[in-house]
Amino acid sequence: MTGSIDPGPLEPAVVDAIGADLREAGYTIDGVAELLGEQANAALGRGVWWPVLRATRAAPAARRRLAVLIRLFLLGADEPHEQVQAALPSTPLATLAANGVLEMAGRGAVRAALDIRPHSDGVREFYVVSDQDAALRSGALRHDHVLGIGGASLSLARAVVRRPVGRALDLGTGCGIQALHLDAHCAEIVATDTNDRALALAAATARINGMAWNLRSGSLFEPVAGERFDLIVSNPPFVVGSGARDYIYRDSGIAGDALCRSIIEQVPDHLTPGGTAHIMANWIVRDDDWRDRVRGWLAGTGLHAWVVQRELADPVSYVSLWLADAGETPEQAAQRGGQWLDWFAEQEITGIGVGMISLRVPRIGEAPEQILEEITGADELVTGSEVEAFFARRAYLHGTRDDELLAARLSTAPVFLEEQFLPGPEGWQSLGAAVRRPGGPGAVIGVDEVLRALMAGCRGEVPLGALIELLAAHHGVDAEALAQAALPEVREAIGRGILYQAD
Repeated sequence: MTGSIDPGPLEPAVVDAIGADLREAGYTIDGVAELLGEQANAALGRGVWWPVLRATRAAPAARRRLAVLIRLFLLGADEPHEQVQAALPSTPLATLAANGVLEMAGRGAVRAALDIRPHSDGVREFYVVSDQDAALRSGALRHDHVLGIGGASLSLARAVVRRPVGRALDLGTGCGIQALHLDAHCAEIVATDTNDRALALAAATARINGMAWNLRSGSLFEPVAGERFDLIVSNPPFVVGSGARDYIYRDSGIAGDALCRSIIEQVPDHLTPGGTAHIMANWIVRDDDWRDRVRGWLAGTGLHAWVVQRELADPVSYVSLWLADAGETPEQAAQRGGQWLDWFAEQEITGIGVGMISLRVPRIGEAPEQILEEITGADELVTGSEVEAFFARRAYLHGTRDDELLAARLSTAPVFLEEQFLPGPEGWQSLGAAVRRPGGPGAVIGVDEVLRALMAGCRGEVPLGALIELLAAHHGVDAEALAQAALPEVREAIGRGILYQAD
């Protein structure tokens, strides 16, 4: 009976009762980790479940209720009726089944029909209500499957600027993960989706966490026509394909990457002055520079943009990733995958770019600046604080003339100086040096001897112009010519967060 349960809007009283039972049982991130122990909890994070089963089976009687909930909601295991009722005592099992939370597994057993798991934004803890993924269920996912916590949703949540704002829009909310994070710093949250089941589960996610969001049904910006927001976030169904809509959570029904382009082109009509948007996106790559394609999306927006390509996937890897999520048989996957690859070949698609697009409305008088770059380092994550700092640095550079920059006292951020060498006939030969700000995405610039010395002198004490004059005298060169040569490099270092104004 996989895929046969449709909860519709879960009854508020049922959601409240489930939340109370989960909290009373200690079904929290720390509670789960404590019961499982370090090694089994780490295995759970990797999708290895047998140590979790072993740990929960060995739980003492006082923790048996929590052990049942872990097996029920995190592992999708069948559990005896009486044990499930003891774990969720506030609501009869028949009522939970009628609300699509549980389903009868036969032989006196019950299994979860939904995935309910604890999640944290680093400060607060929540419960996320979604459908169970294919690893917990037999058979293919249902057409209107509602995805839970995944890599894309976590990447987007990490990249959102978390300053307090009035109105926020979660475009394509799914089960409501982004809205959960927005709730901490947004006075009003509007969340939309084309999938009515997603809206029902998002409503449950909001309710179980004591939150209230304005949930609306409709495609893209249709449900918010004529409205503007201080912050827009979107993890849309961005998967690049022929336009089929096999699974709503990934397939937009629009061929290629046109959905992502449409979102970017419409964002300016829905941002307030100074507003920010963060869009998870995929884009087609052919035998050209991916930047040209995405730059075309941005051309008419009039927005500042920072586009970061985190990955370039080849067609086979890309298709394999999305087929693995669907729970289809090998024969079904082979057929669908073959059709998908044939379409890629027909369209001359050689790869798919995966990344984040951050947008901001310029201040009055500012020309839009759009920077597109590839940043793939595992330690170079795009975070909300980095996005905010990126736009702040660009605004500083835009508003600071060269003479003002020369008068500024600059400091050098904590950085590493890295130099590469190769052995040669006369010993080690330098291939060049670079300065890197650890953890800063794209925060690296090449440096020569002069720029290296200049940055060493930037301690927030002496104006930049004076430092350049000292270096010019030391090297016996014209100070004005050195300044003209150094200023573009200094601006690049400021843009990368390597140099900053100290006062």
